[in-house]
Amino acid sequence: MVSILVACGSGITTSAAVAAKVQKMLDERGVPAVLKAVEMAKIDDYVAQGAADIVMPVVKTDKDFGVPVFSGMAFLTGMGEAREFERLVETINTIDLK
Repeated sequence: MVSILVACGSGITTSAAVAAKVQKMLDERGVPAVLKAVEMAKIDDYVAQGAADIVMPVVKTDKDFGVPVFSGMAFLTGMGEAREFERLVETINTIDLK
């Protein structure tokens, strides 16, 4: 199953809310994925351990994490949410988890 990290400064309130919203949207679409809310500072560790297939920061970042990155802000504000969700689903469907 695809693993998605949703990250904000503390990994508690904002990222947890976005993770819950995106999880519900994916479940309703029948797209298998597991989302985890984390601190921005922990993303590199998760990626290095192979524990993240996709990263979704809820803050602006230009950092290359080595995995696909999606805007968590789109799901927080609703601006561009439908477009970002379709991109996310397309990407999830192309990830090979052998």
